[in-house]
Amino acid sequence: MATKVAKTGIKREAGYLYYLDKKGDISRVAMARGGGRQKKGKPQKVEKAGVEREDGWLYFIDKHGDICRTKMARRGGRKRTVARKRPTARRKVARKKVARGKKVARKKAAKKVVRRTARKKAVRRKKAVRRKTARKTARRR
Repeated sequence: MATKVAKTGIKREAGYLYYLDKKGDISRVAMARGGGRQKKGKPQKVEKAGVEREDGWLYFIDKHGDICRTKMARRGGRKRTVARKRPTARRKVARKKVARGKKVARKKAAKKVVRRTARKKAVRRKKAVRRKTARKTARRR
């Protein structure tokens, strides 16, 4: 729910953007329209209000031309402090001693896996070629 801060009752003109400037006064500037680059218009002061802003509030001009404010919607509730990263000491990993027989067995198992995948790929390629030729012959008929 918004609360009125100052009653100004300004009447808006089409083609202008109305906003609350840094000094707390109502200003307006010509709206940018589609197309190429446009000249940067200078803002015009419409009404001096001198509204002092508070943190955590969103200030806007309502449809009646008055200055209103509402609590800003923040995600997550409370502010989180950023934790500093501590430098971590590198740990030395002890190498395990592996018997030579086990090492050879691992290599053989790895080679078998590679062969299996190579065979599967070859079969897939052959099937793809067969499908292509079948499509071509079907088109000719």
